[in-house]
Amino acid sequence: MKLRIKGDSLRIRVTQGELRDFLSQGRVEERIHFGAGRALAYRLAMDRGAAQLTAHFDRDVIEVRIPEKAAREWSDTNLVTLENTQSQDGADLKIFVEKDFACLQPRPGEDESDHFPHPNADSGVIC
Repeated sequence: MKLRIKGDSLRIRVTQGELRDFLSQGRVEERIHFGAGRALAYRLAMDRGAAQLTAHFDRDVIEVRIPEKAAREWSDTNLVTLENTQSQDGADLKIFVEKDFACLQPRPGEDESDHFPHPNADSGVIC
């Protein structure tokens, strides 16, 4: 899983295997360790009762909750992105959860074998 934070925007990208794990286990999680026992966890969690994509932050954990129906539709179709804008305390947080595509031009040292095939892979475009 990849986490990207920019301003009030939160984006998580998942590989094919992570999506399978998410669907079978109801959640998938990663951690980034900062030493001295400190870590930041980020996870996707399936929420059977939710009506929309939401994000929560508590005790060094960023959790994005995806409604079960939306998660199943996302996994079974060509839909790439789930998104929502969550308004709270006068701020708008933009939340995106996306399928992670393989790059059009391979990068040395990166294993993208579990990434989703890029839709433009056969187009000859490299950027």
